[in-house]
Amino acid sequence: MKWHSTRAAVTLCMTAALAATLGTASGAPPSGTTEQQVKEPVLVDCFWRTAVRPDDFMLACGDGNSRLASLKWLRWDGEAAMARGTNWVNDCKPYCAAGRFRSYAVEVRLEDPKPWKKNPDVRQYGKISLTYMEGSPEGFPKVVEYPLWS
Repeated sequence: MKWHSTRAAVTLCMTAALAATLGTASGAPPSGTTEQQVKEPVLVDCFWRTAVRPDDFMLACGDGNSRLASLKWLRWDGEAAMARGTNWVNDCKPYCAAGRFRSYAVEVRLEDPKPWKKNPDVRQYGKISLTYMEGSPEGFPKVVEYPLWS
């Protein structure tokens, strides 16, 4: 009798593991994901997470001295994305650890969607440009453009 109980338990565990590996057979996208969302380019953050229309975005991954906040997206499609928000930039005076973060109104533009190196089935924006609306950080031009990491 003990042999049958052990065999049944092993069979049950193997069946559960196989079911978890295979998932559902419906072929439907995961809940909360639509085919439209999957086709849209994404923005890849400092931690290699993807986002569509994020509220904020870290520009300076190494030291955190520049980030975008309060982003309101006006456009997000297969060619480009546009938002308005605030760029918080550390003035690094007298040095960055003692610096003060200052806010600048910006218009953000994402362009150059291409396959993401980490997952070529996902397209990511490859370029970001910021247009400072009312003044810019010291030493910055009115428009700055950066390649995005992949």
